[in-house]
Amino acid sequence: MRAAFPILSCAEAADFEAAYFGGDEAREWAAMNAAARGIAEGLMRDFAEIGGFPAEARVLVLAGKGHNAGDALLAASRLREHFPAASVDVVFAFGERALRPLAARAWRELVPTARALAPASPDWAPGYDLCLDGVFGFQFRPPFSTSVAALIARVNAHPIRLRAAVDLPSGLDAPDAFRADFTYATGIAKRPLLSLPNAGRSRLIDLGFPLPEKRQPRIDVVLGAEVLTPLRALRPAHSDKRHYGHPLIVAGSRRYPGAALMATLAALRSGAGLVTAAVPESLVPGFAAQAPEAIWLGLPETPDGGLALEGFSIVREAFARSTAVVLGPGLGRERETLVLAGEIAAASPHPLVIDADALQPEIVSAGRAARVLTPHAGEYARVAGALPAGAVIVRKGPISRIETAGVADSPVAHSFFGGPVLARGGSGDILAGIIGTLLAQTPDDPRGAAERGVVWQGLAADALARGNGAVAVRSTQLLDFLANALRMSGA
Repeated sequence: MRAAFPILSCAEAADFEAAYFGGDEAREWAAMNAAARGIAEGLMRDFAEIGGFPAEARVLVLAGKGHNAGDALLAASRLREHFPAASVDVVFAFGERALRPLAARAWRELVPTARALAPASPDWAPGYDLCLDGVFGFQFRPPFSTSVAALIARVNAHPIRLRAAVDLPSGLDAPDAFRADFTYATGIAKRPLLSLPNAGRSRLIDLGFPLPEKRQPRIDVVLGAEVLTPLRALRPAHSDKRHYGHPLIVAGSRRYPGAALMATLAALRSGAGLVTAAVPESLVPGFAAQAPEAIWLGLPETPDGGLALEGFSIVREAFARSTAVVLGPGLGRERETLVLAGEIAAASPHPLVIDADALQPEIVSAGRAARVLTPHAGEYARVAGALPAGAVIVRKGPISRIETAGVADSPVAHSFFGGPVLARGGSGDILAGIIGTLLAQTPDDPRGAAERGVVWQGLAADALARGNGAVAVRSTQLLDFLANALRMSGA
């Protein structure tokens, strides 16, 4: 995986592939096989979230005419190599005779261990483990023919454990399009992936295409696992705790104590040399018992348990020892506490991560220090009109995006890592702590800290879901997979 891949429109992707392959079938066949390996490996990884790929899996392949059909058929062949007891049924949307040469070659490779079914065949039985959609991909032009629409409708209604699309779901955003749980983009991330609700979760398979390595103005990118390369290197032998950043976390209230603790634990687990947490003084004894590695500063409290204004002098003294500030997790919305947060943002000599309740217009625009804001959709709507130019925005969502406010030609970076396992309370507090540590280590690179933090959390979330499923887990378990994520070489 590279650090970043450009996102192209479907037309741009078609132009690139036409120029790159130039009708060379040997090169096309090699790319098709590489795509098939990547799809099969991705499926085996992603099946781990629901118990692993079954040894006797029943696989249904939907094949169109061209490269998408070939990718899907070859991917089924690769799966059969790993799971010889698996069975494969293939439905040719346009008939077997419509296959183009390379797709027909892929079918010949699979045919000794598969059977072909007609779209309307009564032999379809409930209980397929996997459906691979290789009908159209990015070359689709609406509308569906009546027969293909009937085929896709039948598959969408069929009981199938995991539905996967090759490159893009057939039908794109049409009402009757294929509904995927995962979409495996082959070689190039196409722009529709960013907005298609029926694409499920997106995975990018690197086929080694000679795409631009450097980010260019106005070209959005998908982040790859290699964005974490700086964190995977050996640390210098002659170094000490002062070399690895010192985030100051200002967070928590009696109403939301856990947010402050989770942000602090995340900072500790993401490589900080020192971590100081400024929290309501009543919380310090319990927190210090759970995380003795942190320096706990008790701040005066309001009668309702928020941070009181008189704590500002304590925070200001702590600036001298820190290299970045995390402001917001669990603060609550008491007026006095938000005024304090604004004073801290205005006075901070260090870059800030501003999260959660601190995402208020008057706070995000206060002061001149560099800042990373980490809003979800509702928080973003609240502060969108007050974003200072140059602020780095992490817009959290199913596909998180990182952008720089007020810089027209700055590319937007997207992360495909993570998934529904992050859709639970506390994941945002953990992300704030991770980014806070990375920002403390590289205070001159807030954009890089944000991108690394989002990818690191996403990879850890993928590892957590694959190891434990996405249901019966806690947000703090994510911390146990941060180390694992640094050892992952891909998605």
